Amino acid sequence: MTKKRIYLISSAAIIPVFLLVSGLKLLQGKDDNTHYGPTYNVNRGPLTISFVESGTIKARDQIILKCEVEGRTSITYVIPEGTRVKKDDLLVELDVSSLEDQRIDREIDVQKAEAAFISAKENFAVVQNQAKSDNDRADLKLAFARQDLEKYQKGEYQTELLKANTEITLAEEELSKAEDYLEWSEKLFAEKYIPETELKGDRLTKKKSELNLEIANNNKQLLQEYTYKRQLAQLISDVNQAEIELEITKRKSNASIIQAEAELKAKEAEYGRQKDKLDKVLDQISKTKIYAPADGLVIYAASAKTMSWRSNSEPLDVGREVSEREELIYLPTGEEADAEIMIHESYLKKITPGMPTMITVDALAGKRFYGTIKQIAPLPDSRSMWMNPDLKVYLTKVEMEGVDPMLRSGMSCQAEIVVQQLKEALYVPLQAVIRVGQEPTVFVRNGKTYQPRTVKTGLDNNKVIHIVEGLEDGDIVLLNPPLKSAAVYTKSEQDFGDGFQEKINSGLKKAESMGTTGGSENKPNAEMTQAEKMKKQLENLTPEQIEEMKKKYESMSPEEKENLKKQFSGQGLEEQKAQENQ
Repeated sequence: MTKKRIYLISSAAIIPVFLLVSGLKLLQGKDDNTHYGPTYNVNRGPLTISFVESGTIKARDQIILKCEVEGRTSITYVIPEGTRVKKDDLLVELDVSSLEDQRIDREIDVQKAEAAFISAKENFAVVQNQAKSDNDRADLKLAFARQDLEKYQKGEYQTELLKANTEITLAEEELSKAEDYLEWSEKLFAEKYIPETELKGDRLTKKKSELNLEIANNNKQLLQEYTYKRQLAQLISDVNQAEIELEITKRKSNASIIQAEAELKAKEAEYGRQKDKLDKVLDQISKTKIYAPADGLVIYAASAKTMSWRSNSEPLDVGREVSEREELIYLPTGEEADAEIMIHESYLKKITPGMPTMITVDALAGKRFYGTIKQIAPLPDSRSMWMNPDLKVYLTKVEMEGVDPMLRSGMSCQAEIVVQQLKEALYVPLQAVIRVGQEPTVFVRNGKTYQPRTVKTGLDNNKVIHIVEGLEDGDIVLLNPPLKSAAVYTKSEQDFGDGFQEKINSGLKKAESMGTTGGSENKPNAEMTQAEKMKKQLENLTPEQIEEMKKKYESMSPEEKENLKKQFSGQGLEEQKAQENQ
């Protein structure tokens, strides 16, 4: 298939679009302000700025009863909804069978832990007494060793030394006496007065005395040089050993006491933990029965909540499973009521606490209630964000005045928040105001044409907008101003400010460098861009304009039609580019 044939097929497929666009181009030759469309006469009058949001009636003073049993459990009894109850009336009873089994197990564990605790307590007392006994024995042994050392140094050694000196003195006296006897015996033996045997006996006595004296001297020398030093060293060693043994005994005793005390604390902690588990199970058993804390009307939480596709809408009933912290029953304690509404984030700048609100309840036709905004949530509603991340709504509470016994929690309502009321004000429909060059602008009739006029606007109520400055009573404005006028404005560097302009310049350079290396894939399609522009222009045309374009196209000459076809199909664009390249 040739390239020319492709162009012909493409142009034939979009001839209807071409007819409309060609007519639009012909109209552009005329005055842009000439427009025949619906208008609005500006009049001064009372203006109320308000908006309406849906909500739910909630009791102002109510007690929320939740399931406090851990995990999931089944309902074995529930009081019928709408019942008037007195304080301490049974409202809900939950299945207790599994908790009773846990209670028995926990009681057994408590008894075991108590026995282990008592055993550890007695063992701690025994270890303390044993440690005291061992320490006392080691102290006594050290005291005795020190006493033995002192006794030997100051008593026994001195006694033994004195005894050795005494023996030496006696031996010397015996030797002197034996020498005297021997001297007389020799004289008497020489005179033949005594026999030789007696002389020999005296000589033997002298020799024996000499030996006794030598032995006494040797004994003293052994005592001083050997026995005393050895015994002193032994006694000093005994003292040192007793001191070391006392230190070891104290450390062992202290370690035994610490270990026994740690074991006692561990057993005590385990005993306390098991008792806490038992108390927790007993507390959970007590929470399986929910009693009314005050007089009131029973309302199921599932009935009062706004249902959604992800919420558990199953009502309370016997056999239904409930989870921990799940709201079960609302128990209003008074007849005052509030309204809870969801405010879209776009309205937050308009409302403040204390603003008046008119509330109508769907179930009470013809009745209206006055209220004031009491509280606006600081964060958007998480449930709405989960269902639609792009939707940001804020929970707002409205305090209602008056008491009506027909009001019930969970009723649907409509809340009209009055933002502003003006007795005399100029206003125009919201669609009559567009922004031209970032300024609110309306097209005001000036003779046979409509000229743009910049105005100063106030608040709007989604229907009309307050005109503070720029219009006069009796002016006529266009209800469908030309949207192309709003597209003329382009921002300059001054509009961004110095802080952002440097970053913008840097980002544009980076994007330009990436675009030059990206090949032909990053280049825009001229034909598609032209078609998209024409499509956007067609969206702003009225049926009268389209009809007028058809008539002008029918009045065109064949040559003009052919030229427009070529331009629309892309041939004219290619010829223009070829001429520029030449």
